[in-house]
Amino acid sequence: MLKLSRQLKSYFESALKQAFPNEFSYAKAKNINIDIQINKASKPEFGDFQVNSALILSKVFKKNPRIIAEKIVVKLLSNANFKEICSEPKIAGPGFINIKVNDSRLQNEVNQILQDKKLGIVPIINDKINFNNTVIVDFSSPNIAKEMHVGHLRSTIIGDCLSRVFELRGFNVIRINHIGDWGTQFGMLIRYIKDFEPSIISNPLNIDIADLMDFYKKAKLKFDTDSVFKLKSRQEVIKLQHGDNTNIKIWEILCKYSRKEFNKIYKRLNIRITERGESFYNKFLENIVNELELKDLVLLDNGAKCVFLNDIKNREGNSLPLIIQKRDGGFNYATTDLAAIKYRFAPPPKGDGATKIFYVTDSGQANHFSGIFEVANKAKWIPPNCQVKHVPFGLVQGLDGKKFKTRSGDTIKLKDLLDEAVQRAKEDLLRRIKDEGRNETDEFINNVSTTVGIASVKYADLSQNRISNYQFSFDKMLALQGNTAPYILYTIVRIAGIKRRGGDFANNELSLKNLD
Repeated sequence: MLKLSRQLKSYFESALKQAFPNEFSYAKAKNINIDIQINKASKPEFGDFQVNSALILSKVFKKNPRIIAEKIVVKLLSNANFKEICSEPKIAGPGFINIKVNDSRLQNEVNQILQDKKLGIVPIINDKINFNNTVIVDFSSPNIAKEMHVGHLRSTIIGDCLSRVFELRGFNVIRINHIGDWGTQFGMLIRYIKDFEPSIISNPLNIDIADLMDFYKKAKLKFDTDSVFKLKSRQEVIKLQHGDNTNIKIWEILCKYSRKEFNKIYKRLNIRITERGESFYNKFLENIVNELELKDLVLLDNGAKCVFLNDIKNREGNSLPLIIQKRDGGFNYATTDLAAIKYRFAPPPKGDGATKIFYVTDSGQANHFSGIFEVANKAKWIPPNCQVKHVPFGLVQGLDGKKFKTRSGDTIKLKDLLDEAVQRAKEDLLRRIKDEGRNETDEFINNVSTTVGIASVKYADLSQNRISNYQFSFDKMLALQGNTAPYILYTIVRIAGIKRRGGDFANNELSLKNLD
């Protein structure tokens, strides 16, 4: 129907221009808005569409709105293409124009929509004008040696949804998982493994993500309490950055077993994503700092190389620095993010050639990305007519309005959250099967409970205001009433059942009254 309304809009605009050529030209010259609006009819007896523009135009043209409507209708009826689509328009009230689409045209329109995978409602980008249509969506981004937790839920689901929207519109979408696979945490992990778990270097087959989490907690505790260990950890980072063979091997082990666990989550959520972590940009970091220095954007502050930000200031109103190289010569997240922006906008083969980049992270990182974007603009790494945006979101909270955690106070693992959603869906399904006296296979039960449980988590997140925090409730998201995934899935199943039992309505006389 969108295509049809666009056609009608063009016919009305043509009719208006023919009926009131002088007034039309005057309004255009004065930049007066005379846009024709094709609205859905408020009641079935009024037809399919309604145009109320005559009332608005009466103030511009200084004419009676009914006279405007009558003259527009006369010109419409002289248009053979319009008459092929619609019956004669009816004028109601002071100047409303009611339109009824011919049944044959309406049937043809519906058939075309049903044959279109995008239902004829998704506008496709125009890629015939030498326009690079590559979009990058940066989302999820867990850290190596840590399990994905509830804090990764919104980024993963919103980022996937955003990617699907762009893909549906015909964009070339690169889904980037910018994992934390570099930096100080690897120095302390490498040092810890060398000191306390050296056998892993030669025989890593018996470790899993739980072991890595345990290593991380113990390494972090030692890093925070042992100054000698902290110094050695920082030295391990430098050795890693310079390609030390042993450190690279430990790093690869950590990444491999973490990645294995991440991919289990993505498979359950049916999410496609391409891993390109912080380590990918390590080879560019020194040049990033050099280029910023050549462009006279860098100042020394207590031995650190910084770019001072105009858009982000402290409480006293002074510009805050974005550190791009630490006093010890090391690089940080900001340097990596700047290298990522430059690479992503650079044309192939030296980059991705993106025209839009979206970073899907929690709202707490807004200042960080604002600073990154400001420096990238100053360095002219963002080409004209290209966009880079932060897509912030609120936090997932418990029913008490506080951070969503386990009873012991630990952050909830994403795996456990998904498991519980599926288990609750399964328990509810088993109750219904028992109450209805049905017999279902284990395969059916597992498939339905998994589908409902995972869909409920996704939909519960996407149905919230993206910017706001929201309280996570299994009971609400699994309810069969209201704006929930189970209710929507139930509706789809009912429609599929009607279609299955009703057959092809166009080719038989089966009445809807025969379907329950």
